[in-house]
Amino acid sequence: MPQVDRALPARYFGRLLELLQTQGVSIAPLIDGLGLDPKTLDDPDATVWLSQVDTLVDRLVAKTGRGDWGFDLGQRLRLTSHSILGYGLLASPTLGYAMQMLARYFSLTTPTFRAQFRRDSQHGSMLLVPALPMGHACLVFHTDTIATAVDLVLHELLGERMPRYDLHLALDLPHQQRYAALTNARCRFGVGGMAGLLVRFPIALIDEPLSLADASALKAAEARCEATFRRVIAGGQVVDWVRMMLRESSNGLPSLEELAYTLNLSSRTLDRHLNAAGAGFRALTADIIVDKARVLLAQGHSVTTVAYELGYTDASNFGRAFRRLTGMSPGSATGL
Repeated sequence: MPQVDRALPARYFGRLLELLQTQGVSIAPLIDGLGLDPKTLDDPDATVWLSQVDTLVDRLVAKTGRGDWGFDLGQRLRLTSHSILGYGLLASPTLGYAMQMLARYFSLTTPTFRAQFRRDSQHGSMLLVPALPMGHACLVFHTDTIATAVDLVLHELLGERMPRYDLHLALDLPHQQRYAALTNARCRFGVGGMAGLLVRFPIALIDEPLSLADASALKAAEARCEATFRRVIAGGQVVDWVRMMLRESSNGLPSLEELAYTLNLSSRTLDRHLNAAGAGFRALTADIIVDKARVLLAQGHSVTTVAYELGYTDASNFGRAFRRLTGMSPGSATGL
């Protein structure tokens, strides 16, 4: 798929190569021609390109037949793996403060996802959604890594006070049985609409004091995070990102307003960016509806099932929309 070549922190991929070596996976074929030097990946300031990671993950899945390497990587990450941000989380006065800090500076761990912390009368929650376009295998890899890494963050911050919590993932992962290892998480898959994941825990934990709270250390960590954050250059190809979010959604397609909110933009601004790139939101949505419908119909799903999957209220509405977009009925598209 079209890529935006965005620089990512290299330290996590140094850990990935270490993991693969312990599992007897040969590294050389995976990085051949990518311009990656394993010896430099542990440098705190080293970066890799998203296009390199996308290719690396594709090769890894093809070579090993496994798409769950991100799950293993996330389990190897500790708070101190996340550089100065990890130390800031440890020094936070409460869990709520730590979660707000994690959301604010999440792009310092990886700009591939955007984090939003919310609270209501019953829950505190962290919503994490893709912020850059990437291939499907790479999206699965990042989703797994983030899910298991966040689980460990909660364990390290709360220790024996770690509660049961909800973990909802939009992707219907083929290796979801592995998530049974997250013993405190009540996991659901294929939910939530837009690609991403939701971590939700009881509101009572928000003001839970943390044992390593240190105001001086926190102030220093936040100052360094802010300085680093300001140096991060926001970039990307908004059309590719919107197309990915539409393609990877389940139980209907996200609206322009929902996608704009994810990017902290107004819907009008996002639509202007799309139109400037020559791809309006309505046209992108129509393309994705047709593509997803054809795939689902070719797989033998009923027209009614496909209609509900794409967010239509019934098969008749979907049928009319499909004929308007393609000039044929859904039934005649099954042979394509």
